[in-house]
Amino acid sequence: MSVSIYNNSSFTDSPYGLQLRQTFATPGTFSVTIPTGINRVYAIVIGGGGAGSTQTTGGGGGGGAGGYSAGWTYVTTSVTVGTGGTGSSTAGAGANGNSSIYGMVMAGGGAGGINGTGGGAGGGAITPTGNTSAISYTGAPVANAGIVGYASGGGVSTTAGPAGVSQGGGGGVTGVTGTQIAGGGGRGLICGGGGAVGTSGNATGGAGGQGDFYNGGAGSTGNTGTSFGGGGGGAGYTSNGFPAGSPAGTATGVFNNGGQGGSGGGGGGGASTLGTAGSGGNGVVFLYY
Repeated sequence: MSVSIYNNSSFTDSPYGLQLRQTFATPGTFSVTIPTGINRVYAIVIGGGGAGSTQTTGGGGGGGAGGYSAGWTYVTTSVTVGTGGTGSSTAGAGANGNSSIYGMVMAGGGAGGINGTGGGAGGGAITPTGNTSAISYTGAPVANAGIVGYASGGGVSTTAGPAGVSQGGGGGVTGVTGTQIAGGGGRGLICGGGGAVGTSGNATGGAGGQGDFYNGGAGSTGNTGTSFGGGGGGAGYTSNGFPAGSPAGTATGVFNNGGQGGSGGGGGGGASTLGTAGSGGNGVVFLYY
């Protein structure tokens, strides 16, 4: 008999014997008050997702997911929540997400889509740059482009981002004629954005990565792909990614723009032909005691 952990009340994400007491989901640095007598807490810390990239011709890559770290830490009086990378309409690499930290538990942001068609890598304990990830808080090693890992590498041209706990963004497409399909974000706990397509033919942008709890946003499809082909935002730890169409995440008719990553570290979708790439989702910190 099979049992799903997602609809079985005997399973929980809360550490055994502890309760979720405080959640910090707004970017910035804030004061924290822990009751007297509690000297250690269990923290889940997620960095901001990387933004997708855009290109003058062709499609940019999706941004990588923010890092995921969890463990016991001493009590401290401040917490930092990292912002997601901000999407841009300027050709070049997407902006990296920013790190989150509480006590000695830290998580880097996801890498922005690279200057080209590659997707950004997933975040580790620190923020990577490009399509090679950083070592994770658990000590899991880095992953190169196209390689599965705790924090996976970014997808290369036209390929999906590899699977991981913090997953890399999908690869965009260099081709500017004919039917072209970009790489989506892969499966993970927190997911990267989809790559983009810019072509004179039919374009299909990559969907944002499908998370364990939330969905990635759809890429856009249409003829004359310089007006279509944006990648969807990756699923975050706390919300769905947004579809291609606007960096704010709503389909406004500018379908070569990337979708915004879901909150809790989702990577932003890539954009094509100087569209605006999707921004990464902001990080989050949970404290249990």
